[in-house]
Amino acid sequence: MTPLPLLNSDGVTVGQAALAGPVAEQPIKQHLIHETVVAELAARRAGTHSTKNRAEVRGGGAKPWRQKGTGRARAGSTRSPLWTGGGVIFGPSPRTYGGKVNRKVRQQAYRAALRAHAERGSLALIEPFGWDTPSTKRAVEYLRQAPEGVNVRPLLVVLDDVHSVEARSLRNIPGIYVLSGRELQVVDIVAAKALLMARSAWERIAGGPAEIESVTPQPRPPVEKAPPVAAAPADEPADEASTASDEEDK
Repeated sequence: MTPLPLLNSDGVTVGQAALAGPVAEQPIKQHLIHETVVAELAARRAGTHSTKNRAEVRGGGAKPWRQKGTGRARAGSTRSPLWTGGGVIFGPSPRTYGGKVNRKVRQQAYRAALRAHAERGSLALIEPFGWDTPSTKRAVEYLRQAPEGVNVRPLLVVLDDVHSVEARSLRNIPGIYVLSGRELQVVDIVAAKALLMARSAWERIAGGPAEIESVTPQPRPPVEKAPPVAAAPADEPADEASTASDEEDK
């Protein structure tokens, strides 16, 4: 079973958490994940589209003309669907798109999606940053130090507090989305290429404290900036040639 890397406040791997609990015991069932994702996407639809039929459109109380003798087709109301301004035939009405998915099916799909990320190395646990103020610059360096499997986009960061220093530092980076652990759904897990999850949120999902094995930190060396390029000197022979041509013209 692939262990989960644990990142410190600098993004360096300082430990590995064993994949245990309900997530480790859950086999990956693609059909359950698909069923749950379809239901969650359908439930997110507003379903507020609405049209009026001929009984709901205002007006049309009087018969436009008498039944016989005019040579025209008989008509009973100006709000008929055949008339301009009339009702709509079989138009959409407010409805709920969400389907029912059993609770146990949702749980299995949720755990299977997390296990799929863990097995391909795109899931890591993070400790609180402990920074005094939010800093996007430090967050970029944090991700540079993180394992390659989680330094991809789109990246989903799962935290307990979406207003914390960690959230305000990471959410300014393009391609990174911050979400509360209690709002996390299967479609969010599947849509992300990698997950950074707070250790506390992971322990709540796993149903117990994570078993952490310490490893030797191996930070990446800092990126060296290229020296500035000096301006090229003026071309003196060209100036002499232009001066000589000016004298000949005189």
